[in-house]
Amino acid sequence: MGGEAYPPQCIRRYRCTMRPTVHALAPAKLNLALSVGGCNKNGMHPICSWMVTVNLHDEVTLERLDTDARSMYAILWHPEAKQRSEIDWSITNDLAVRAHHAVEEHVGRKLPVKMRLDKRIPVGGGLGGGSSNAAAMLRATNELFELKLDHEQLAKIGQSLGSDVPFLVCGGSAVVEGLGERLQPMRFPTDMHAVLVLPSVACPTGAVYRAFDALVPQAVLQTDRVHSMAARSEAPAMHEPFNDLAEPAFEVAPKLRGEREEISELIQRPVHVSGSGSTLFFLCNGPAESELLADAVARHMSIPAIPVQGVATQAPTWLHRQGS
Repeated sequence: MGGEAYPPQCIRRYRCTMRPTVHALAPAKLNLALSVGGCNKNGMHPICSWMVTVNLHDEVTLERLDTDARSMYAILWHPEAKQRSEIDWSITNDLAVRAHHAVEEHVGRKLPVKMRLDKRIPVGGGLGGGSSNAAAMLRATNELFELKLDHEQLAKIGQSLGSDVPFLVCGGSAVVEGLGERLQPMRFPTDMHAVLVLPSVACPTGAVYRAFDALVPQAVLQTDRVHSMAARSEAPAMHEPFNDLAEPAFEVAPKLRGEREEISELIQRPVHVSGSGSTLFFLCNGPAESELLADAVARHMSIPAIPVQGVATQAPTWLHRQGS
């Protein structure tokens, strides 16, 4: 089996008295492999990463408003969220809101909506939550207003919002290269199970990349290594995931290194970093083991730990449509 699949019948269209509404899931991503190149003349770092989506997700609900109405946006923590932080950023800077504005600019007209974003994915954890919110907004707006934009067009719109957004438009499994604009979809790894551990330490992305430049001044992309891992049909071995940003993340947040080592000693297997941190993860042999080890880590470390499974389905099956 490839990964947990949201059933095709998730798309529902029927007539009722309520306004047309679309509900879209925004899954978290894991970097099973992340190689980072040296800083280019524009101050950007090219990457080559094997990314997969997992069944920890935020939820975007869009209600279509009258043509002359003003869009409204609300961002909340879902009751099931394991780790919360203050939602203290400007609503206009939120990636989901920016994605909605980007679609309006692309089609050249206003697309008034009432948005509710319910978050489970921790902010700044290296799980792509904000980028996934943006990708879900792109898909949901496209569906709600029947714009008929294909995945390639949505990914191009999302490219200006963040390097993870093009991948998260469809999710699944892919090798992502360049600044996120080059995607090679891959077969989803079988029996992809893991535990996400959510430390309270912060790893600001900019600081992590500055630490990377100091630690690896002549960085070279390991594209062959990433492609070789992603080309296999099975999940990687527990020791195989690698991340060029792990050591820089530990430099920025030394406490994270100690927690990684303590968790690894507790579960007797390697523990990895997703993205620029601070989320830690380790691979498991199935759902029963992932639940058991998540509980053990949470009890021993007093840190939220979440068992997850890979989600291989393509983006359209993450949409529910109601109303007419």
